[in-house]
Amino acid sequence: MTTLFAAAALLPTGLARDVAIEIENGRIASVEQGSSPAGADERHALLAPAIPNLHSHAFQRAMAGLTEKRGPGDDSFWSWRTEMYRFALSMTPDDVEAVAAQLYVEMLEAGFSRVGEFHYLHHDPDGRPYANVAEMAERIAAASAETGIGLTLLPVFYAHAGFGPKPPVEGQRRFINDPARFADLVAASRRAVTGLAGAVVGIAPHSLRAATIAEINEILPLAEGQPVHIHVAEQVLEVEDCVAATGARPVELLLSSAPVDQRWCLIHATHLSADEVAGIAARQAVAGLCPITEANLGDGIFAGAAFVGQGGRLGVGSDSNVQISLAGELRQLEYSQRLAQRSRNVIARAGRSTAAELLNRVASGGAQALGVRSGIEAGNPADLVSFTAAGAPYLPPADQLDAFVFASGVSVADVWVGGKKQVTAGKHVKADAIRRRFESTMHRLLGA
Repeated sequence: MTTLFAAAALLPTGLARDVAIEIENGRIASVEQGSSPAGADERHALLAPAIPNLHSHAFQRAMAGLTEKRGPGDDSFWSWRTEMYRFALSMTPDDVEAVAAQLYVEMLEAGFSRVGEFHYLHHDPDGRPYANVAEMAERIAAASAETGIGLTLLPVFYAHAGFGPKPPVEGQRRFINDPARFADLVAASRRAVTGLAGAVVGIAPHSLRAATIAEINEILPLAEGQPVHIHVAEQVLEVEDCVAATGARPVELLLSSAPVDQRWCLIHATHLSADEVAGIAARQAVAGLCPITEANLGDGIFAGAAFVGQGGRLGVGSDSNVQISLAGELRQLEYSQRLAQRSRNVIARAGRSTAAELLNRVASGGAQALGVRSGIEAGNPADLVSFTAAGAPYLPPADQLDAFVFASGVSVADVWVGGKKQVTAGKHVKADAIRRRFESTMHRLLGA
């Protein structure tokens, strides 16, 4: 049994004072408010739940900072995707493992405790399956094991290049499976995470342009009750193509043709009608938002105010991993709503701290999307983050959370996953060795 004492802690009900948290076998055994620090193993000024990162493409961390030069015409998601394909075709299993490990260190240091790995880099560079169909999935699992981050592995079903369906293009050759081979991949992915504490395996039909409704419904039993994730309505062109091909908008089509429910996470869901907003909220599916990536790619702005107003559930992910920042994702989410609404403190309820509301929302929604539980309450995994206010010691705890997201002077100190401390004083316990391997990999990939 380990006991942590916090002068303030963010509980699901809000910020509480003088909180003792007992941890046993990786889970929170008890939470006692109005306690005293006597007998505590550690004392902290401020604790909060560590946050699930519900959407990641680990290999894309290798591209960070390399796609910010303007081309001869208007740049867009589609021109960015061409560069992504080039990187995807160049990486070996060793490269992917090294990049994923570095990424997961950065996630933990940012305050994330679990990653939803939307994994679609399956085959060798020629597009042939590896002798071990789950070779790449095993590398993701190895990176999770090495760094200590929780893993929800989401093998991706990818069959087509666009609505129609169109045949896959050359740059997609490492992604492509038919339903039978995908079933083998899912089974092998489950074997790959055997022994990885708390690991979850779901499935991810990539998108409505890469998987038909018939194929999606065919592969759904492979989820075995675990999470189902899908990219949807990220781009205006995607919506227009879907309407042209099917007569319906993407989310409209999905809600009418697939059993969308609490297991589902709709990634991006950027371009929605009012009926689609209401439909996602009513089904209690999670909107998986990736605010930094969505801004970086010029996707658009999610209808956050309307969605939250209807009881919608949301979480955040780092997607293309161009920048790993829990505070940055929450800040970009809230600021996008402020710009769209021309208002302030949009996501919070009256009288509440915006940062505290955001943290609790994305803890709950992210956990639902990744098939786990989150939050500082008995029975939940002991996934926790502590903060240091060394740059703003004059701030009271409630304002420290807001400073973490919207200002400066407050940063992540320690991070626990399943009761085990993986980050101390802002640094991962294996950061140096993992960083050296990553830099060596990047020098090789970039030909330096």
